[in-house]
Amino acid sequence: MGFYVLGLGAVGTLIAYHLRTVLPPSQSVTLIHKSYKNAWVAHRRCRGVLSVETGGVIQKCDGFQVEVLEKHDRPGIGIVFNPSLPREQTSNYVPAVDDIHTDPIEAVFVTARMIKTTGLLSQLLPRLNANSTVVLFQNGMGVFEELVQQVFRNPETRPNFILASNTNGAWLKGTGHVVHAEHGSLKFGIVSDPRKRDFETSLTDETKPKYERHLSLDDITRPGDPSYDQYRGLRETVEALNSLDTLGAKWCPIADVQNAMRRKLVVDAVIEPLTALMACRNGALFRDRGSANMLQNVCKEASELFRAQLEKETESWINALGPNVDPSQIPVGRMPFELEAEPLSEEVRRAARRRGNISTMLFDITHGRPTEIQYLNGYLVGLGKQLGIPTPVNMTLCNLVHMRRAVPVERRL
Repeated sequence: MGFYVLGLGAVGTLIAYHLRTVLPPSQSVTLIHKSYKNAWVAHRRCRGVLSVETGGVIQKCDGFQVEVLEKHDRPGIGIVFNPSLPREQTSNYVPAVDDIHTDPIEAVFVTARMIKTTGLLSQLLPRLNANSTVVLFQNGMGVFEELVQQVFRNPETRPNFILASNTNGAWLKGTGHVVHAEHGSLKFGIVSDPRKRDFETSLTDETKPKYERHLSLDDITRPGDPSYDQYRGLRETVEALNSLDTLGAKWCPIADVQNAMRRKLVVDAVIEPLTALMACRNGALFRDRGSANMLQNVCKEASELFRAQLEKETESWINALGPNVDPSQIPVGRMPFELEAEPLSEEVRRAARRRGNISTMLFDITHGRPTEIQYLNGYLVGLGKQLGIPTPVNMTLCNLVHMRRAVPVERRL
């Protein structure tokens, strides 16, 4: 079994490091660079060694393979990185046949920016199939839906997907050197199978009391299963993720993961655009009436959207049960308390208390990079259009961020 990591920022470096430390040598961990130039620079600076710093203590790990997602005459090609190649020859490098990989990718951990994920996975498409597993580590929402609509349109050949919600705080001190500044959790769940396999069947086992019901790897597949080859990679990926104890990893029902992602979405939909617009650190927010009002309004709109979304999903699920089922006899869960406006507001305030943090969107604006507003407030606006619910505050924040990016920061009157 081989695991690939696509996106070597702070989270990608942290994930790759811990995967390599917990997996046996027989299971490879491959770092994907977008270009040969990037791979060469990374090699020069860290020589194939990843470092994680926690509380001033630095731990190192090697044993990684490296591939380059370089443009080639065939899409999806992975080129094995040759560290002996001088930098000046990288642009004209023609790899040997043995260094060109076209074999299927069993599992890829995607930690790249949301705005780049669809393009990058489109390049990898020839190496991804129904036996592959794609793990998405983005904090916003809408990436999975975008991939299904634009890249993996056929449910029968679509890879298995895992969604992960990460609250570990990390930042890059240098290439291959990540500071694990704040320990959090890594909740992940398996997206529902288009082929109708139930990965959570143990949770509905009526032969056991509820407190004894737990997710089981055997619900994914087990030896002797006629579809074992198709789901073996998914099982081993879940097993690998579950072994990341240092990151607080936990396999959860997909509904719980989606709710965790919704909460994180609201945190980012408030802090990211406000800090970018005001050019301030996170801790400067909510000391004034204006930002406090924005906080309350974004949380109120988001909570209304989540309530309507969950009601619609429940209605669709009940209708799918068939005409012989009495809907009145089906226990329907309530709106989770943590998705109400007030708890969402408190969660945002807790996040903002990390006073020294600089938001990603502020960094994007100050460095002239595209923002990911479309996967934050833009996602909420799109959801509102689907559900027929107005989202004026989130729409305004989207427009203001687009305006802020259009006006160079250094411009003066």
